[in-house]
Amino acid sequence: MASNPPAPEAPYAPSQRSTETFGYGDYRTDEGPWEEWNPTAESTRPVRGKHRVAKQRGGGFARSSTVLGVGVIAAVSAGGMASANTGKAPVSISMPDLPNVGSLISDDEPAPEAAPALASFGSETAVDTAQSAADAGEALRSRIMAQAESQQSQVEVKALAAAAKAESDAAAKAEKEAEAKAAAAKKKAAEEAAAKAEAARLAELAKQYTLPTSSYTITSTFGQAGSLWSSGYHTGLDFAAPTGTLIKAVHSGTITEAGWAGSYGYRTILTLDDGTELWFCHQSSISVSVGQKVATGDVIGRVGATGNVTGAHLHLEVHPGGSAEGIDPAAWLRDKGLNP
Repeated sequence: MASNPPAPEAPYAPSQRSTETFGYGDYRTDEGPWEEWNPTAESTRPVRGKHRVAKQRGGGFARSSTVLGVGVIAAVSAGGMASANTGKAPVSISMPDLPNVGSLISDDEPAPEAAPALASFGSETAVDTAQSAADAGEALRSRIMAQAESQQSQVEVKALAAAAKAESDAAAKAEKEAEAKAAAAKKKAAEEAAAKAEAARLAELAKQYTLPTSSYTITSTFGQAGSLWSSGYHTGLDFAAPTGTLIKAVHSGTITEAGWAGSYGYRTILTLDDGTELWFCHQSSISVSVGQKVATGDVIGRVGATGNVTGAHLHLEVHPGGSAEGIDPAAWLRDKGLNP
């Protein structure tokens, strides 16, 4: 960079002013007298490649250089501010080729290297972005795997629950079937035991009861309808047998009637200990008397055809508690273990 040649020193002239003070308007020995400079448009117009400097003498060059440097710096700052505010390109400013300004701004100094830093920043940003994407993908994959495992676990739990329920239902069904079978077996056993007990009871009763006659044929049953009977139906059980066939006491008891009874012919009434009356009718002869005690199987008379009959037979009626209405003698005999 070129530099301006130094101005010639002015001859020393003693000053009438005091050199002891310094301030605005004070006179200094290192400065020469100034010529008045009135800037005009012509004098301030910039000339390409040249710099106009006010005419000066002696040591005034140093101060003007300082002032000019400050003005250049202010102009540069103002241009930067205007460029920042308006967004337009900064105005090119020509600076005088002065030593002091040149020492402040040197063309030999290299510009700061910002590009590598920016490139490095961009590379690190790309790496960070790629790493973030990889982390997000890994997180997504982990979440999907966790959801899949959770769903698989739920499916397995449901399958196990369904299997457990099926097993429980099967066990409950088997238990119910076993209980039903056990109840049926118990019921059957109870029925068999009851039947056995009833058979034993009937066997014991059979020893105490007996059929009223032998060598007989059942010709009329209880409740049979017909005009032969005055009540319109048969009130007893008929054992047809030859005249003179023995009639026996069905059970032990007391003779409460023995004699003629109209349409019943000769009739004997045996009253048991429980009050039940047994009527033996149409006898050909009577072998007992009233008040007589008889045992099971004792002969009380003989088969005949007396009274309202069509043939020789024994007409047997059963009256519980001595009631006027009788019951079915066949059912009563079966209840005593006898089968007429």
